[in-house]
Amino acid sequence: MLFKDVLGLEHLKNHLVSTAESGRVAHAQLFVGREGTGTLPMAVAYAQYLLCGNTGGENEGGDLVCNAKCDSLTHPDLHFAFPVSTSDKIKSHAVSDHYLEDWRQFVKEQPYGNLFDWYRLIGIEKKQGQIGVDEAQDVVKKLSLKSYEGGYKILIIWMAEKMNIAAANKLLKLIEEPPNKTVLLLVAEDEEQIINTIRSRCQILHFPPLSESAIAKALIHKGLRESEANSIAHEANGNFNKALDLMNKDSEDLVFERWFVQWVRSAFKAKGNKGAIQELILWSDEVAKTGREVQKQFLNYCLSAMRQALLLNYSAQELVYLKIHMEKFDLSKFAPFVHEGNIEQIVEELEKAIFHVERNGNSKIIFTDLSIKLTRLLHAKAA
Repeated sequence: MLFKDVLGLEHLKNHLVSTAESGRVAHAQLFVGREGTGTLPMAVAYAQYLLCGNTGGENEGGDLVCNAKCDSLTHPDLHFAFPVSTSDKIKSHAVSDHYLEDWRQFVKEQPYGNLFDWYRLIGIEKKQGQIGVDEAQDVVKKLSLKSYEGGYKILIIWMAEKMNIAAANKLLKLIEEPPNKTVLLLVAEDEEQIINTIRSRCQILHFPPLSESAIAKALIHKGLRESEANSIAHEANGNFNKALDLMNKDSEDLVFERWFVQWVRSAFKAKGNKGAIQELILWSDEVAKTGREVQKQFLNYCLSAMRQALLLNYSAQELVYLKIHMEKFDLSKFAPFVHEGNIEQIVEELEKAIFHVERNGNSKIIFTDLSIKLTRLLHAKAA
């Protein structure tokens, strides 16, 4: 993957090229950006730039054989670590090497994809993957060997916040004192979840959301009309992965939207109506049957929807990007029920639910409890 294949972010590309050309490559770097901003494609493009000895401001030319190996992600000095779990294929001690073919397919087809896209591809969407101590041992063993082609050895750790404590501690010495010409590129969405001892030893690059113009241009290149591309780019809010899903009408947000609308409608009806409580319990059952990653994504969607409703309530329309596609549900009519008198509690309850889902709480109880609380909060008076 070349820098030109990465959308936007010219200032970051220029920084990475200048560090490589001046020979001032930090041995441990942390690329931080939310979903769809291009952290993974940028890491792969940077690794290819370092490995293939290219010159100039773009990683074209250079060693053609090396570039071909990097394009297929088969270069012997380019290594990957990413969250995995046991599956029908791998019954125990799952590590990244077991899923390398799937990973190459994922990076080729969905370089801007999120964690759930990856889990779905390898059939573990109902589990919570991690980068465990077995993975860390593999990494230490690989990077202790000499470079196969005499240049850099590069390890890209995708979703580095999914390292458990044992793995992080195992990799700490490697990050502190790496072998000569070894570069570790950690890619994360939430740097706060990475232990301090690792974070403090990395050079951190923060990736901003992609511009609407960059996303729209890429969508037009894929065949969309300009008006439709601009509309999707605005709704995507800097997330190219979401833009692609909306273009293909394959966004999980469309399912989350249906759940959200059903949820708030039942919550409104539930005040003084015992029959509506049964609707909320049935709704909780439906959501609880899905995997934990789906549940966390849905709760994050609800957080975003509530914040967007608050902005709409306070007449900040220019900051509102969320679009509800379902008929007969108008976000502007829902917005007055989200205000200064309840927004803090609503956010607190949603974040608590995410916390309990992550820790394998009983999903049916979590969502039923959250639904009953939402019923009370949505009927709270504004201050």
